[in-house]
Amino acid sequence: MALHIHNPYAPIEALTDGIFEAKGVQVFLKREDYSHPFISGNKWRKLKYHLIEAANQQKKQLVTFGGAYSNHLLATAAAAAKYNFSSYGFVRGEKVENPVLRLCALFGMQLHFVSRTEYQHKEALFQNHFGSNQNAFFIPEGGSGQLGEQGVSEIMQEPKMQAFDVILASVGTGGTLKGLIKGVADNNLNSKVHGIVVLKGAEKMQEEYAHFNASAYQLHFQFHGGGYAKHTAELEAFQKKFASQTGILLDLVYEAKMMWALINLVQSDYFLPGTKICALHNGGNVGILSS
Repeated sequence: MALHIHNPYAPIEALTDGIFEAKGVQVFLKREDYSHPFISGNKWRKLKYHLIEAANQQKKQLVTFGGAYSNHLLATAAAAAKYNFSSYGFVRGEKVENPVLRLCALFGMQLHFVSRTEYQHKEALFQNHFGSNQNAFFIPEGGSGQLGEQGVSEIMQEPKMQAFDVILASVGTGGTLKGLIKGVADNNLNSKVHGIVVLKGAEKMQEEYAHFNASAYQLHFQFHGGGYAKHTAELEAFQKKFASQTGILLDLVYEAKMMWALINLVQSDYFLPGTKICALHNGGNVGILSS
């Protein structure tokens, strides 16, 4: 029986800030974090076609990868439970306990901790543990790859999204940004996609985008805040101020860096007056409990 997954509820809200008004730009936030408490934001989009393909192949178990605080592991565990799969997660590093992993276990995910060296060879891990298992379905870390990008690209089919000059999102594995660029191209839009890279020293990532039109996107590498899962006191203060003034929570790994970068870019006159900007809030709020 075919699996049908409807696209999530993700409204667009206007953001008001004196700096936006002073610089003559309009800023909106697409609340992808509303999609589901645990299959949140871009994870819903990126998992959609992986789940459909697993069902089409009559697989019963989803196998994937992530760190100890991985939003992707949690989203996969919740999605597996919701859509009648079992789930298995390879976790990078020494065995630990935290709220994210406890939630994964509650959703029925079997957790297998592996060394950082082993974790670098994900295909080998899958083959060693599931090579002869006809029920297992491999999902890349972060839900990336062509199937993940396909799900994200559908965002740009929404009529309201086609009215923006700039689409902006945080970047980890890069699947979300690639999906957005693909969505802009597929719908013949003039929007430019901007990615706020949350990893330090990730400039080589630029090579992964060589097949896209160079004018269609821009990667920003200066807002990593010290590196992946690291942050400064300034960013933490910004997170608290933004939440208290807007009622919107931003995690420190991805979305606080994205919004902090956006405000800094506007402040430095990076965007021309009259620019209409939509930033994607891609969830990850459960991670705040672990920070």
